[in-house]
Amino acid sequence: MTEPAATKPFVAIACGGTGGHLFPGLAVAEPLTQRGCAVALLISPKDVDQQAVKSAHGTQIYTLPAVGLQNRNYFSFVGSFVKSLFAARDIFRRRKPDAVLAMGGFTSAPPVWVGKEFGAKTFLHESNTIPGRANRVLARFVDTAFVGFPEAAARLKARKITATGTPVRFRFSPDTRRQGADPDCLAALGLEPDHPTVLVVGGSQGASGLNEMILSALPLLAGKRWQWLHLTGAKDFEKVKAAYAARGLRAFVKPFLAEMDVALGAATAAVSRAGASSLAELAALQLPALLVPFPAAADNHQFYNARAFEATGAARLFEQKGATPEKVAAAVVELIENRDALFQMRAALAQWHTPKAAEQIAENILSACWSSNLSQPVKTGLKPEFQPSRARQPGQKHFSIA
Repeated sequence: MTEPAATKPFVAIACGGTGGHLFPGLAVAEPLTQRGCAVALLISPKDVDQQAVKSAHGTQIYTLPAVGLQNRNYFSFVGSFVKSLFAARDIFRRRKPDAVLAMGGFTSAPPVWVGKEFGAKTFLHESNTIPGRANRVLARFVDTAFVGFPEAAARLKARKITATGTPVRFRFSPDTRRQGADPDCLAALGLEPDHPTVLVVGGSQGASGLNEMILSALPLLAGKRWQWLHLTGAKDFEKVKAAYAARGLRAFVKPFLAEMDVALGAATAAVSRAGASSLAELAALQLPALLVPFPAAADNHQFYNARAFEATGAARLFEQKGATPEKVAAAVVELIENRDALFQMRAALAQWHTPKAAEQIAENILSACWSSNLSQPVKTGLKPEFQPSRARQPGQKHFSIA
């Protein structure tokens, strides 16, 4: 692995564990690398992390041996936490970071605490309405906290809080307002251009409860002239694929798709979990959705995320508890076939899109680095003014779907 050039500012982004932490971290990495920074992504050993970072060009990738705290796995959690502290210290000894940004989750704390030992400026980003445990702890120690939902600010005890929205990657920042499914995206997935397309996505790791909901309703929806784009997660892939095949339905079924901009671009509407990163991407591409919060999410944060969107008319909230095949089918039919409601949701989604969130976070980080290194301008290579980076130009598409 090639080490970053010593003359460039070095920013470490701890963003592993789930797509909700990883993808916003990748989004912030883009403007930082465009501004000449050396960027390191500190991720977890999870397969979703390892697959997703393959598209992160111009960054250093380091895997921390962290595991999440769940099912009372206290010993493995503490052991992996200590190992992650040593791993982060080893990384930062090779190159002292100018800044460390934590995106939440179990990979976040060790790099921030070690970064402070090395004199780095420290930051966190909280995407959800209800901050996660790691960010609630870290907020007391970082220099600045960024939040996706303004109401999250009151739940973080940070010295400085800035509402930025949740960053999405440049590919999710179209230059024109969405009016329907993109024919190029449909073609890339082998789907028909003149059929309504239902996207079902349970987040980066899939969602068995959401998969079961849709499969239970398929007998009631099989007569519709629809096609399906279903991202199942690894566990349910074969079962879901077989269910569509048994009914002769046109469906593109994958366990995971890194090119989520293509999936969202191909869809007429989505049935989705309500993680903050997923909502930010839906808003960026103005894709109407039936939001089904994960019932076991920490502090029920997905419910509150979804409720915030529903309150503005940007989505429909549908709770998994008590869902019957009839209720699911009726909700999906209403979502797909009520064109007035689709139009209104697209308009409402526009207010939730913050296209400059990643750039705003990057500029805050670089400004802090510049302020702390005024006596060493050569070291950082920065100027007081930061030019906005250029997103992908209109009409440029990068499809490679296997």
